[in-house]
Amino acid sequence: MAVYTLKEAQSAPSSNKGLIFWLRENLFSDISNSFFTLLGCYFIYLVVPPLIDWMIIDATWTGSKEEIVNGGARWIFIIEKFDQFMYGFYPAHLHWRPNMVVLTCIAFVLSMKFVKNSKIKIALILLFPVVCFTLISGGWFGLEVVETEKWGGLMLTMIVAAVGIIASFPLGIVLALGRQSNMPIVKTISVGFIEFIRGVPLITILFMASVVLPLFFRDGIDFDKLLRALIGITLFQSAYIAEVIRGGLQAIPKGQYEAADSLGLGYWQGMILVILPQALKISIPNIVGSFIALFKDTTLVLIIGLFDVLAMVTLTTSDTDWLGFEVEGYVFVTLIYWVICFSMSQYSKSIERKFNTEH
Repeated sequence: MAVYTLKEAQSAPSSNKGLIFWLRENLFSDISNSFFTLLGCYFIYLVVPPLIDWMIIDATWTGSKEEIVNGGARWIFIIEKFDQFMYGFYPAHLHWRPNMVVLTCIAFVLSMKFVKNSKIKIALILLFPVVCFTLISGGWFGLEVVETEKWGGLMLTMIVAAVGIIASFPLGIVLALGRQSNMPIVKTISVGFIEFIRGVPLITILFMASVVLPLFFRDGIDFDKLLRALIGITLFQSAYIAEVIRGGLQAIPKGQYEAADSLGLGYWQGMILVILPQALKISIPNIVGSFIALFKDTTLVLIIGLFDVLAMVTLTTSDTDWLGFEVEGYVFVTLIYWVICFSMSQYSKSIERKFNTEH
C-alpha cells in the first residue's frame, strides 16, 4: 500500500487530495480500522464476483426450460411467472386496472406536492382510496367485479401494507393520547388495548380476525377474508405506533405544554398545533421503522389463505413444469422487499432533513 507524505499530498491534484484524505480519515485512521477495511475488501472479493457471475453473466434470460445450459440464475422462471408474482390470480385481461391504480398513486403524490389549496387537498385525500378501491374491485361504472380471493402477488402485499399503515397511524395517535389522558376510563381502555395487542404475536391476531371476528355478526353476513386481515393488521400496528408516538410525546419539554396553555389554546388545539408536530418529528425514525416491519409482516397473511408475493413463489415453484426454481423465486422476492424497504428508509431520511430545525 502506498504511503503519502505531507509534501506529496500537497502536490497532488485537489480531487486526489480529497480522496486520500477521506480514505485516511474513514478507512485507514489506525491499525484496527485498516485491518477491518482490508478484511472487508477481501470478503467483498470472495462474495461479489461469484454473485455477479450467477445473477448476470452466467444467467439464463430467454428461451425455454429445456434450453438452459448455463449454471447461473434461471431468470426465465421469473419472466414466465411474472404476472402471477405481480397480480396473483387477478384476471389477465384486467391487469390494466391495478396498473391504473399505480398511476393514480403517482398522480396523488404529485398533487399533494403542488396543490396549495387545503380544501382541494382534503377532497383528493378522501377521493383517492375510493378511486383505487373501485378500480381494483370493480362493480361501479360498468367495471367487472373481481373477488378478493383473486387478489394476490405484489398487488396484495402493497394493498395490505398501505391500508395497515394509513389506518393504523391516526388510530395510534389517538391511543397514545388516550394513554396519557387524565381521564381514568380512557387511559385504562387505551393501556389495556395496547398491552394486550403487544403481548400477542401478529399470527395470533390474524387467526382471531379470521375465526373469531365473524362470530360477532349475524348469520348470513359474508365477512370478507381480506377485510378481516386488514382489521387485524391495523389493530396490531396501531398499538406499536401508539407506543412510538408516546415516546415522542414524553420527549417534549413541559414548557411546550405550558406555552400552549399560555396562548389560550384548548387541549386539542394545543396538541394539534404545538405538541403533536414536535412529537411526530422526533418519532419519524421509529415510525418508519414500524412501517417497514409491517410491510415485511404482510407475508403472514398466507396463514389465512391470502397469497401475497412470497406465497406466490411457493405456489408457482410447486408447478410440475417448473420444479427446482425456488432459489430464483426467493432471490427475486428478496430484491423486491429490499428495494421497497430501502426506499421507505431513504424517504424517511428526506423527511427528517426537511423538518430539521436544529440548523
